[in-house]
Amino acid sequence: MSDSPTTVISAKPVVLPAPERGEDLQVRVSAPATGGDLPVIVFSHGFGWSMNGYAPLADHWAASGFVVVQPTHLDSRTLGIPHEDPRTPRIWRTRIEDLTRVLDGLDVLEAAVPGLAGRLDRSRVAVAGHSWGAQTASALLGARVLGPDGLPGADLSDPRARAGVLLALTGLGDDLTPFAVEHLPFMRPSFETMTAPALIVAGDNDRSQLSTRGPDWFTDPYVYSPAPKSLLTLFGAEHSLGGIPGYEVAETTDESPARVALVRQLSTAFLRSALSPGDTGWKAAVTALENDPAPLGALRSK
Repeated sequence: MSDSPTTVISAKPVVLPAPERGEDLQVRVSAPATGGDLPVIVFSHGFGWSMNGYAPLADHWAASGFVVVQPTHLDSRTLGIPHEDPRTPRIWRTRIEDLTRVLDGLDVLEAAVPGLAGRLDRSRVAVAGHSWGAQTASALLGARVLGPDGLPGADLSDPRARAGVLLALTGLGDDLTPFAVEHLPFMRPSFETMTAPALIVAGDNDRSQLSTRGPDWFTDPYVYSPAPKSLLTLFGAEHSLGGIPGYEVAETTDESPARVALVRQLSTAFLRSALSPGDTGWKAAVTALENDPAPLGALRSK
């Protein structure tokens, strides 16, 4: 018999003032209705999405005992900011600042959600993201962007972010298409200083329009970052990794509820163990995948 479902409370929009941003930062906060000492996941959405996306992940994490905070970045379709807006070239930096602003504003967020006050554990905070959101989250874990001179740019890491889950994170900038080179200069990462523990999830059928390389491009963040890291390679998965932005959305080209369930299960176990060293759930999840007669993916760690 399965456990009874956990009631999740969710509040949106919770607004963090951001005068220099041009739009105040709107976020969604989801949490289990009961329990204390709750760890926090700050989640960065992919291009064009908003705080309303990624329910397959956010709802599961909240039901599993996390407070999930989802900011709406300036590239969100819900805001309708035109491409020629002067803020556009800097949105990649603004996204990173959005995550830092959330961490700075946890008191405000906690007070804004009925029944949440006094239940957060600020010593256990993780960041997560999908696609562009994974690039955003990786900066708080120590990844840097190489400048035109090939040298690492500003260190935007945040020690409050103790671990991360990076979903479909793009790789090194050596093999970008001409379009990406011209329009997306921030896609030249260095992972050498990404020292925080992270689970990197890549699809072995994820072929990007931005790179001349194949799906192995998405394994670069694991290959070129220092331990401790784990890489989950999902068999047959494309960029949506089975549908993590939401079921039945147009961008999901490889819909697979089973694949999404595996991402949920492993990401939850990873973050629990990364934020609570005595937790053995990650080891158990790894063993279960290794012993699965028909696994949906392969895992390696360093």
